[in-house]
Amino acid sequence: MKTVGILGSTGSVGTQAVDVVRRNTDKFKVLALAAGGGRVGLLAEQVLDLSPVVVAVAGEGAADELPAALAAEASRRGLSATDWSVPKILSGPAGVEEVAAYPVDVMLNGITGALGLTSTLATLRAGTTLALANKESLIVGGELVKREARPGQIVPVDSEHSALAQALRAGAREEVRRLVLTATGGPFRGRGRAELADVTVAEALAHPTWSMGPVISINSATLVNKGLEVIEAHLLFDVPYEDILVMVHPQSTIHSMVEFVDGSTIAQVSPPDMRLPIALGLSWPERVPGAARAFDWTQNQSWELFPLDDEAFPSVGLARHVGSLGGSAPAVFNAANEVCVDAFLAGRLPFLSIVDTVARVVSELGDPAADSLETILAADAWARARAQELNGAAHR
Repeated sequence: MKTVGILGSTGSVGTQAVDVVRRNTDKFKVLALAAGGGRVGLLAEQVLDLSPVVVAVAGEGAADELPAALAAEASRRGLSATDWSVPKILSGPAGVEEVAAYPVDVMLNGITGALGLTSTLATLRAGTTLALANKESLIVGGELVKREARPGQIVPVDSEHSALAQALRAGAREEVRRLVLTATGGPFRGRGRAELADVTVAEALAHPTWSMGPVISINSATLVNKGLEVIEAHLLFDVPYEDILVMVHPQSTIHSMVEFVDGSTIAQVSPPDMRLPIALGLSWPERVPGAARAFDWTQNQSWELFPLDDEAFPSVGLARHVGSLGGSAPAVFNAANEVCVDAFLAGRLPFLSIVDTVARVVSELGDPAADSLETILAADAWARARAQELNGAAHR
């Protein structure tokens, strides 16, 4: 049995990870949880279900609410005082970082956005296997994260990178010609740039395949998410950017592919269900039987693959450029995008201006050299401030 920690337990990835654990109590035991604090009632349910030793809540006020929420949930379940106990409760970002370093076999980082960086570093420094769903922490931290990680310590949980990790088992590193990342194309697949000028927030949030949080949904609509995944693939697998291709695949069944030098291409294929890569991330390199449903191969299957429209969706090309610059450039790209996505969701920025503004912030970056966490965080702060300025000007 593996001991597990889950960071971001009340988010999309976190709740699915909890589901995996609940269905495999013979394989996993949760010792640590961390959450932002926006869903204290759900966190209380998870605590009573999983009985962790320690829980961190990023929002200090929410941390204060957790004991009462636990008592209310226990009462709802008809539990007596001897049937459950309050775990150690930590609060604030420092509390989350402490949980990230808690001694477990594997720590799943499902925190959304750049906030996951300090947790990623804490887990790596603790020597714990990191099941990484928070791609931003690797992208923002870049070489800093890679220097902290021992070989094989980071196990990807994103469906695309999990697929690549599985397909790469088919051959030696020197036999790999290129990686092929697949993208659904988001809700606006097939539209030209001019057709994207007036899209609404509701339209952008309506992902055709996956149910995700608002930030990831908008990133999928702009394909910024796929650009981030290109950078992540480069950092995880040491494949040059020119050897990482993106193809649009609306059915979301081919999660990614590896092309080898002899012309063979190995694909990882499954119905779209994040529980599969989550379970594999927690149990790597072993598979969890029944983690997700398989295809019914007695039924017709039809899969499509299309080249990416770089004019309508310039974010992937911008991400390649940013990744090639290295240093703090990916952090600037990510930070500016997070600010612009918030502005779009609030109705202060048109859809097309998200990536256009990010590109402008990146173009204003001077020397991208970054040799410390402080340098990266300073670049992140500058990018956020500059994006705010540009968004304010655009809104006036």
